[in-house]
Amino acid sequence: MSATLPSSSSPLLLALREGTRECHKALEARLPFFATGFDTAAYSRLLQAYYGFHAPLEVRLGQYQEAKRAKIPALTLDLLALDLSTAEIDALPLCQALPTINDEASALGVMYVLEGSTLGGQVLKRAMAERLGLGPGNGTGFFDVYGALTGHYWRSFLDRLGRAPSAAASQAATVQAAIATFQCFERWLGRRGVLNQG
Repeated sequence: MSATLPSSSSPLLLALREGTRECHKALEARLPFFATGFDTAAYSRLLQAYYGFHAPLEVRLGQYQEAKRAKIPALTLDLLALDLSTAEIDALPLCQALPTINDEASALGVMYVLEGSTLGGQVLKRAMAERLGLGPGNGTGFFDVYGALTGHYWRSFLDRLGRAPSAAASQAATVQAAIATFQCFERWLGRRGVLNQG
């Protein structure tokens, strides 16, 4: 999510970056991808927890997100590659405490976190290849879901942010939804026992 900002950054993008800075840093500090002893089994448990959050959230985004941005198919293939069965994936616990999405403003806040995470996934994709020998075909497809189009999809999302209503109330709702997404995700991963102790 830490992409270089274009010179024409929208006020909403700047507000999102500033408003989510602390909760973003807090979550990143607890993610175990670079922890000593992080192995394929730990990676699988982490992806299962990711699935439990992203699957219901993607459904909730529904009408606000283009189908081409769906990430659950890639995450499902990763879990299958990590030796979970379809039945086991279907039985994974799903997060119920999700951020509220009831309009375009809140949807944009949630998408900011998800799309930014996908951009940052390029770093994790490379790290998991080096540390665990995993690639898009055997476990890291979720982190490279857009492939060569990653930059294009991020820029198109930034364009959408730039066209969003500029009213203070709308911008505040978007920032609050983004903060809630980070917080809900961290709480969920904590409950699933897959985070570093913070």
